[in-house]
Amino acid sequence: MEQHSEVVFSLTAEETKQLKDGVNLVNRSEKERLIIFKDPTAENTEEEPATAHMYKACLNRCKHQGGTFIKDIEDGDNCVLRCTKHGWKLDAKTMRYVNPPDSFSQEQLVPELNDDGSLSIVELKPPQPWETDKRPPAPLRVGEVQITYFTHACIEMKLGGVTMFTDPWLTGPAFARGWWLMHEPPSDWLDRLSKADLIYISHLHSDHLNYPTLELLSERNPDIPIYVGDTSMPVFVRLKQSGVKLNNINIQKFGRWIEINKDTRFMILMDGVHPDMDTCLLVDYKGHLILNTVDCTNPNGGRLPTGVDLMLSDFAGGASGFPMTFSGGKYTEEWKAQFVKRERRKLLYYKMQLVRDVSPVIYCPFAGYFVEAHPSDHYIKSTNIKNDPDTLNRLIKKYSPHIKTWSPSPGAVLDLQKAIQGDSDYIQDPPAGTKKYKDSWNFEKYINEINRNIEEEIFAYPEWIEFYYRWTGFKNYNLVIRMIERGEDFQPIPGSYDFMVDFVGEEPAFPTERPTRDHSYIEMENRICVHRETVKKGLFWDNLYIGFCNRISREPDTFHYLFWNHMQIHLPKTEPDWDGFLKDMKTKGAPRKDIWKPSLESTSTNHHIQGNGITGNGTHLSSNGLGNHASTWDLPPAPNGNGMVKHWLGPLMIGVAALGVGVALWKTKAD
Repeated sequence: MEQHSEVVFSLTAEETKQLKDGVNLVNRSEKERLIIFKDPTAENTEEEPATAHMYKACLNRCKHQGGTFIKDIEDGDNCVLRCTKHGWKLDAKTMRYVNPPDSFSQEQLVPELNDDGSLSIVELKPPQPWETDKRPPAPLRVGEVQITYFTHACIEMKLGGVTMFTDPWLTGPAFARGWWLMHEPPSDWLDRLSKADLIYISHLHSDHLNYPTLELLSERNPDIPIYVGDTSMPVFVRLKQSGVKLNNINIQKFGRWIEINKDTRFMILMDGVHPDMDTCLLVDYKGHLILNTVDCTNPNGGRLPTGVDLMLSDFAGGASGFPMTFSGGKYTEEWKAQFVKRERRKLLYYKMQLVRDVSPVIYCPFAGYFVEAHPSDHYIKSTNIKNDPDTLNRLIKKYSPHIKTWSPSPGAVLDLQKAIQGDSDYIQDPPAGTKKYKDSWNFEKYINEINRNIEEEIFAYPEWIEFYYRWTGFKNYNLVIRMIERGEDFQPIPGSYDFMVDFVGEEPAFPTERPTRDHSYIEMENRICVHRETVKKGLFWDNLYIGFCNRISREPDTFHYLFWNHMQIHLPKTEPDWDGFLKDMKTKGAPRKDIWKPSLESTSTNHHIQGNGITGNGTHLSSNGLGNHASTWDLPPAPNGNGMVKHWLGPLMIGVAALGVGVALWKTKAD
């Protein structure tokens, strides 16, 4: 299909004449809401008159979650608009978002001034790829198409003789140790997954690309075909590093049918907000469409097929550390609670409207069934309230009673033909007595593996800080961060690092104090185990931020899109060369500090530091472990995984006294 243009809005000559300089909000109906910016500074050029580039236009719909823009009363230039949903701000003169800063552009319409003085607003329509070789729905038999819910975003689709799985997170944690499965998957999940014909993985977040699950799969069937979208950051960018052997990864272009057999095909679509990472899925079986938008904020830029047979999407919210992990300023417990309540409600209505726009035969909310199960994250669990799928489904039924809804339980099966023909028993529930919710997670196995990173040799050399942050490649941004390593409950611990990084120049700098110039500042306290795993393996910072493993304060209270987008998506595709780093340190005879080794469970370990921080320019702030002192450490839980064992290393009085000495020395140095 070729791109074509379509007039979506018109102003008469008199209406065009009445447009004032700056922002104009034009509302004719619920669906006809436009932003038109008239630039009074437009001038004639050699190529065209001023009137040819005097106007800019776009739909009055926020790129984030479809909110409506209003004028920002703080803007004196009549250029900036504020979204009523989340406070995103759009500069209508440039059609770029200014909050979050340095982030997105708004998709523009094309204003065309006609000879009679009227103004036509034209949209350049890209291809609707599902219209290519469109097939009318063929009759189905009962039982021919069945969808089984497993956990979170994982479903099994039986499409005639083809079995397809999506996003298999079926064991272990996601985001290091922050997310754990809410639902108990069917007991035969590994056997069924390994015998599937193909798997689709939407994106690289570990609740979708889950290496503990894939490791078990690879032992059974390393050659199973796995399909992913051609995102700029490859989904399997860390496959080699993971050690998991998967031999049949298929990277697909967006919006093209992938033929499995004469009846079955699918295409992968991109997200309008995060095209470099997120994708969604459209399956066509004999002309019957299944749309799975997964985590996409603006799936396929808001252009979706309508009247599909089944639609699945996320619904829950709470998939980041904001605002629970933030402190200072407005971030009181009362403010956080009100924010969470308000944002969850907005998300419900956004999802409701999206479902109504698509108008499927049946809708299923999924991809939100995770829990902050580890006891050390009790605060997060108690404050990070998530949407209830039944509440969303009731909302959909209220406004669109013709849409059937399904709140899935693990092992439940949907029969598509029964749903289409209106049978009441289109959902087959799992057998009575089937376990629905998990009550143990084998914390010890996974957290011990993360904790091993604490003792990596690279952390004996404070120079790792410069080496790592230069490897990240982030630069030329007026931001200073302070990174502080903490323990399980964010308490001070021995042998930890506390340092600053300044990104203002071509190379990061490492000051001991905040610069005197105006600058943005973020202070992060990070669980030492996850922080060091992130550094050692060159992982994205999602494990720290989305996994609730840091606590953040910032001045001013601004989301730095360029910084977080880089650290969460655009880090180098190859991990840091730590072998080369160690070789260089040893060749130079660089001073080293003894690495704290909690695994030794010593009653009194000396953490003597040779030298004072990073050598060379002397830019290491401190290391929180000066002098001789013991430590406390939250060890993993008892084997049943249902509780943490607070294990004091050595006699309590000796440990407390020694810790006091260490903290006093550190404060003396810091002052």
